[in-house]
Amino acid sequence: MSAAPSRPLRLVVGLGNPGAEYSETRHNAGFWFCERLANQLGVRFAHESRFHGLVANARAAGVWLLLPQTFMNRSGQAIGALARFYRIEPAEILVVHDELDLPPGQLRLKFGGGLGGHNGLKDSSAHLGTHDYWRLRIGIGHPGERNEVVNFVLKPARREEQALIDEAIDKALAAWPQLARGELNTAATRLNARPAPPKPPKPPKAPKSPPAPDGAAAATPKDEPQP
Repeated sequence: MSAAPSRPLRLVVGLGNPGAEYSETRHNAGFWFCERLANQLGVRFAHESRFHGLVANARAAGVWLLLPQTFMNRSGQAIGALARFYRIEPAEILVVHDELDLPPGQLRLKFGGGLGGHNGLKDSSAHLGTHDYWRLRIGIGHPGERNEVVNFVLKPARREEQALIDEAIDKALAAWPQLARGELNTAATRLNARPAPPKPPKPPKAPKSPPAPDGAAAATPKDEPQP
């Protein structure tokens, strides 16, 4: 892995699967981020057949947004096509994807590294010819059993999990100005911080003893004289 560069991003890619049947599934977390970023930047996606995906040009930010429409395991076809056409270097690309090894609510921004078995990253690296590009990992949690992974990522998150994923995306979008300026190492320090664990509940206070009723002392039996 090369040293993490500090240069403005020129391409942000959200990984996911096209089609309404997949739009709410965990595997589409990268799509969710890019769709919300497009709204934040005030741009719209349009289908570009030469780039095999939905593309938006945020000119003011100097960045392209891409949602590959080739299904997850062929994501690199779209990324490679757009990057080559506009001569975008891998170090200027941010790929946003779901991450099984992070719980919902957590993020990891990193440059290069392994692929973690993610099919979208595998194909992205194959078409870019390198692992050295930026990745934003959005935690979705793990089902606990390896043979349940495919079923897990292709289903919607539970309501409480989705709320945490949405909060993580909010956090990432709040860091966008830093990302756009190329301050990715600074943004990584901010985004990768784990949330503070919840404080343990305070122990319940012991109930106070009720006050003695009036005249209680007088009601105490006295010694009686013996006959």
